[in-house]
Amino acid sequence: MGWISLSILSSSEEAEKLSDALFELGALSVSIEDAHAGTEQEQPLFNEPGEAVDSLWNHSRVLALLPEDSDAEAWVNALVEGLGWDHVPSYTAEKVEEQDWVRLTQSQFDPIRISDRLWITPTWHEAPGEGTVNLWLDPGLAFGTGSHPTTRLCLEWLDKHLVPGTEVLDYGCGSGILAIAAKKLGAGSVIGVDIDPQAMIASNDNAAQNQVEISFYLPDAAPERQFALVVANILTNPLRTLAPLLSGATEVGGKIVLSGILVEQVSLVQEAYAPWFDLVLEDQREGWACLSGTRLR
Repeated sequence: MGWISLSILSSSEEAEKLSDALFELGALSVSIEDAHAGTEQEQPLFNEPGEAVDSLWNHSRVLALLPEDSDAEAWVNALVEGLGWDHVPSYTAEKVEEQDWVRLTQSQFDPIRISDRLWITPTWHEAPGEGTVNLWLDPGLAFGTGSHPTTRLCLEWLDKHLVPGTEVLDYGCGSGILAIAAKKLGAGSVIGVDIDPQAMIASNDNAAQNQVEISFYLPDAAPERQFALVVANILTNPLRTLAPLLSGATEVGGKIVLSGILVEQVSLVQEAYAPWFDLVLEDQREGWACLSGTRLR
């Protein structure tokens, strides 16, 4: 058994129409990606939570998985007729053989090195070395498995600067990776907060998998207290809005680490936290920045 993979080049205006039409015709799955992904013409799209996406990529590729006995040309002709188009889009089709997808997927993911001692290790791998600190997390989770530059920046900061016994708040904890890293690097009590109920499930599962005790809360249920270290890997606009809350959660003399910030937005975040912190650029990577500072007032 196998499938047919159909790839159609389209404009941003046509991509969503094609996606909907493919599903109506019986496609098993449909996705839209940048037609120039992996090249110098790749077009990054950045949107803050709650903002509408104005458009897709100017040059998009619509990918559809079709039943094995499908005639790709007939599918494309049916799309053109159904959409009332007077042109046939450029497309390619290829046979996809059945495979052991679990084993194939696992083979594509190796441990991620954060430092000589800190690694993110899939559960099916052995630890990369004796004495290493391993965050046992599997790919496929929502944002927060260590591959994104903002997550790595925060992990590197924790690895270099976390003082054992420090009480930590991870605000916007997602998969719980930063909270888990802090605990495994020697933090005292650690609390994670996120607005997404699914994050509570993922974080608790990951903490259990890593055999660490961390308390995770939705914002309204989180205890009102201060911490020696607050970490927040979110995005610029939420970080600016949360400035009074996160600053208030940091004890005087305590530290804050912020990421999810585009380099060109650093000054906006520094300005929002200026009443409490003199934030400095700790590091940057691939257009993303990590800020840190000590609460002075």
